[in-house]
Amino acid sequence: MPAHLRLRRSADFASVIKRGRKTARQTLVLYAAPSRDSRFGVVVGKQVGGAVERNLVKRRLRSEAYELIDETKPMDVVVRALRGSAQSPQLRSDLESAWHQAQEALT
Repeated sequence: MPAHLRLRRSADFASVIKRGRKTARQTLVLYAAPSRDSRFGVVVGKQVGGAVERNLVKRRLRSEAYELIDETKPMDVVVRALRGSAQSPQLRSDLESAWHQAQEALT
């Protein structure tokens, strides 16, 4: 995912989590807030697993999110991965359904 599409600063993450809409699934929690540009950020805590598992989840979420980003409906999105998401085959479907629900809620 290109750098201009990523959330980088902790203040941006906090802003999206505070003012955004929350959508929860079995493997993740998605926060979405309206924005001028579409940007994406991932939070993966140690409860997900070791460094290898956390990085795997981050890579999977970023690659899936890159396909879902819609420039015509800009929003900032923060995804927090939950325990068990590293081994879950439904991570992609959870992200897609939460993403679409957030888009509908914001429009």
